[in-house]
Amino acid sequence: MATHRKLRIATALCTAVLAGAGPAGWAAAASPAGPAQPAFAPAAVAASATVGLADLAPSPSPDPFAGLTADRIADRAVAATQSATSLRMTGRVVTEGQPLDVDFAVNDHKECTGKLRIGGGGAELRQVDGVTYMKGDEKFWRTSMTSQGLPEPQIDATIELIQGRWLKITPGQAGSGELGGVCDLKALLADLDKDEADRRGMTRGPDAEVAGTPVATLVKKRPTGETTTVSVSQVGKPHILKIVKTGGEEPGTMVLSAYDKPVKVVVPPEDETVDLTKLDPGTSV
Repeated sequence: MATHRKLRIATALCTAVLAGAGPAGWAAAASPAGPAQPAFAPAAVAASATVGLADLAPSPSPDPFAGLTADRIADRAVAATQSATSLRMTGRVVTEGQPLDVDFAVNDHKECTGKLRIGGGGAELRQVDGVTYMKGDEKFWRTSMTSQGLPEPQIDATIELIQGRWLKITPGQAGSGELGGVCDLKALLADLDKDEADRRGMTRGPDAEVAGTPVATLVKKRPTGETTTVSVSQVGKPHILKIVKTGGEEPGTMVLSAYDKPVKVVVPPEDETVDLTKLDPGTSV
């Protein structure tokens, strides 16, 4: 259940957007390096967010998963979650020792809106009609461009141009396809089922609550020391409401909510945007 892999990669692409003056820049971004963040987040708790005693709650009666194995519950949870028309993801993922915080709402029309924080800086990301808009603070852009090896004069000039404005990336421009992946709900949720072995050999832990909703907890422990805890709603559809990973190389927590709720994306005013071509004239993919 690798739910935050695409968010991690897409966010890495975001941090490299100004360094991507051609395909080579984007290819490098697809292999995250430098100040990574939170997936699935847009917070100051990473691997410590395991299901605690304070979260424990009595199981509702009757138990909607009575008689099912943990693996079978996981199958139902994946199917229900992948059928969603929209949802919100909030949480934190740690990659290479650095936290990435995200808060995204995304629907099945490849529209999204949300925020992320990396290395003390923050940015907003919106996508609608195939156009991606990004607006970061100075810390975000400076950290991102420095990690890509851009010279200081170029960084200063670029920040002066985009400070307080939205970077507009239209279809066909460098990186537009990759950045669009973060707003592709179906592709994002496909990661839940990328490796069916990820949800085999699970056990059912104590029932708990997530934001007041009773959940069944499914636990998968690996020989490497990584533990994944998945919280599945016991009310209505068996949606995944929370995923916690401890140990391993990418610990983190992702909370999924607002299933099938409308996602409203506001297009920034034209006079508050800067087209990517002004930074990288003629670039296309």
